[in-house]
Amino acid sequence: MLMSLFRDENGAVISAELVLVLTVLVLGVIVGLSEVAVAINTELNDLSNAFGRLDQSYCYTGFKAYSNGKFKSYVAGSHYKDSVDDCDVNGSCELVCGTSSVGYAEGN
Repeated sequence: MLMSLFRDENGAVISAELVLVLTVLVLGVIVGLSEVAVAINTELNDLSNAFGRLDQSYCYTGFKAYSNGKFKSYVAGSHYKDSVDDCDVNGSCELVCGTSSVGYAEGN
């Protein structure tokens, strides 16, 4: 029975053309996925630059309330000044993409 399985010539035959087509297909998929990864990293860098440029400063004034000449309530004012960090105004970033690096410069 095992010998009849080895002698069976029915089924798929892997030819040189099929091997070549599959090799080209696999290489194309690898290159395509690599380019997708580069594009996603570039867009995430743009998003991080947008988050870094947000100004988080705030300020609100306090108030005092009197009723019939008597002190009723008081709320103190407050403020916060967002200082610039090193990565807040990231105008350029080096992204490592495979074996080469891509320089990214953002215009002002």
